[in-house]
Amino acid sequence: MTISPRFPASPRFFGVGRRALLGTALLLAAGFAGLTPAPAQAEATQVRFARNLGLGYLPLYVMEDKGLVEKHARAAGLGAVTASYTPLGNPTTITEATLSGNADFGAAGVPAFIIAWDKTKGNANLRGLAALNAQPAYLNTNRPEVKGLTDFTETDRIVVPSVRASYQAIVLQIAAEQVFGPGQHARLDPLTVSLAHPDGTAALLSGRTEITAHFTSPPFQDQQLRDPKIHKVLSSYDVLGGPASFSALWTSAAFHEANPRLTKAVLAALEDAVALIKADPREAARAYIRIEKSKLGEEEVAAMIAHPEVSYDLAPRGIGIFTDFMARIGSIRNRPADWRDLFFADIHDRTGS
Repeated sequence: MTISPRFPASPRFFGVGRRALLGTALLLAAGFAGLTPAPAQAEATQVRFARNLGLGYLPLYVMEDKGLVEKHARAAGLGAVTASYTPLGNPTTITEATLSGNADFGAAGVPAFIIAWDKTKGNANLRGLAALNAQPAYLNTNRPEVKGLTDFTETDRIVVPSVRASYQAIVLQIAAEQVFGPGQHARLDPLTVSLAHPDGTAALLSGRTEITAHFTSPPFQDQQLRDPKIHKVLSSYDVLGGPASFSALWTSAAFHEANPRLTKAVLAALEDAVALIKADPREAARAYIRIEKSKLGEEEVAAMIAHPEVSYDLAPRGIGIFTDFMARIGSIRNRPADWRDLFFADIHDRTGS
């Protein structure tokens, strides 16, 4: 299928999309040119993050805006450590960046992280440092006659960040099984296409492409619902039975073991970022707007951050919902006994699930 290029050329949406594509090119073609690994006998002096887009990754936006990793690295006696953040719109590309050595940490949706953990178990051993937040993801459509999953037809196309791997793709599979019955989890997979959130939003709003639905996340879903032609079909919370972690931050066992103080500095930076988000949603909104160069208003973004269904917390929640389902349908080969199997011991003292 070829997607029509006739998207609106609005900087509101395409600014992020272009940066995401540029980030992908830089990672895959240039390998973060100019960055070199630290000597083996010392901890790294540079730490590189590859993250997805949107408010699900707000702690990383705040960390970048406030220089929190640099602050905690200095406090740990590591000297001048440089942190860099590359936005990427596809979770599979983020995993590839961490595996290829072009990023030290990856941040994407929980199912993509689980797949990365499963595929690297016994070799690269990617594991989570922390969850980032819990937030509902909406499946929106521009077709007024679509009220539920049974109303989609073979001519529809549903945007997800990464087919069969992203948070949205896995939640859609869970929802399909709930609606169509056992063994029908892949019923809607042929309708899904991979696009970064900004580009999917532009396509859905244009109404001039094959795209008729978008399973996305804040702030993109909120931007879409401003348009009276767009309505919500379902929320991920409807499918999962309530809040569950949306995103996670991970690294390799090798990086974790070689850089114990730097890893602790990253975790401390996350703690600071979450504390700021909770205490001052407006300042967190300003940080997001500054990093994204977003046209959204401060009050609007702050309202999304402080929404009662959204929480920023490093303790993983509802991980077993995903791992049990993904192991049963064959998306992963290894079924973890507990959420702690997927995460480093740094957060094992948290109350997670």
